[in-house]
Amino acid sequence: MMSKLLLAASAALATGAARAHEGHGLPGASHWHATDVVGLVLVVALAAGAAWWIRRK
Repeated sequence: MMSKLLLAASAALATGAARAHEGHGLPGASHWHATDVVGLVLVVALAAGAAWWIRRK
């Protein structure tokens, strides 16, 4: 019983690590990760490719 209680307490305290830096659930704070930038570049490239495909002769 005591080990389950310690496990639950440590799991509850470990969730604070998800807010280690701004942007992870903190209101008014945002930031970018490398994967966010890659996704944005991919969307822009797909949009440019679609525009080129539609306007080609």
